[in-house]
Amino acid sequence: MAPTLSAAQALVLYSVAAAAALLLSPPAVVAQLTPNFYEKICPLALPTIRRVVSQAVNAEPRMGASLLRLHFHDCFVNGCDGSVLLDDTTKFTGEKTAVPNLNSLRGFDVVDKIKSEVDRVCKRSVVSCADVLAVAARDSVSILGGSTFTYQVPVGRRDSRTASKNAATNGLPPPFFSFNQLLANLRRNCPQSGGDNNLQPLDGTPAGFDTQYFGSLVRNKGLLHSDQELFGRGNSASDGLVRLYSGNPAKFAADFAASMVRMGNMRPLTGSNGEIRTNCRKIN
Repeated sequence: MAPTLSAAQALVLYSVAAAAALLLSPPAVVAQLTPNFYEKICPLALPTIRRVVSQAVNAEPRMGASLLRLHFHDCFVNGCDGSVLLDDTTKFTGEKTAVPNLNSLRGFDVVDKIKSEVDRVCKRSVVSCADVLAVAARDSVSILGGSTFTYQVPVGRRDSRTASKNAATNGLPPPFFSFNQLLANLRRNCPQSGGDNNLQPLDGTPAGFDTQYFGSLVRNKGLLHSDQELFGRGNSASDGLVRLYSGNPAKFAADFAASMVRMGNMRPLTGSNGEIRTNCRKIN
């Protein structure tokens, strides 16, 4: 099996690449999403998501990176539609068994708990699984990184009725990609360590979300090939971002938030498209 991005690596590596994509390309079109979508429908929805995420991350800090990675892998394959959560059926083979995801993605049980709790407090199924992923990703980063990483998440997505193993295999970047290759993957999707339980921290603060990772790259201490590809490889764009973020945490937080919102706007299903699943693992 080919190697895959670890949860922690995805959290920082995709973050800087997404920030670069934000800075180097025009703004994306926002499609009918708003941070206030659930205010009248179910005002307890977002606080409930944060409560369950907080419980999960406090029990296991690595879960924050896992939930963030789920959102990344959902959006990179046919848009942010919750398709990554679907189990295989007789009609389609889902994304969970694609090489970049197999024995690597985790946090599905936490998503199940979030969905169950949200449906309970809302007294019906009104919050999509796609929105659960987007909000849980934000809450994970906020819990691990503090108030600096708190940002508004536009919501109102609906869930897909299908998934594609082939799309996941072809649409997710492997860990040996260079920065330019990662950036090309992101630009293509944006409008203009699986199977191994031996974990190694990527920087000195593995239980937090901060900018120490970038400082390690400046000192040529990147743990993995795809880490150090971001700095010292003759790419002025990525070198400049790594230097900037290593010395300016506030700038990284601002760019990260804007990049996450932009990524969350990738081809969402809205209006009458898709559905609101009652079980995130299967279509209604």
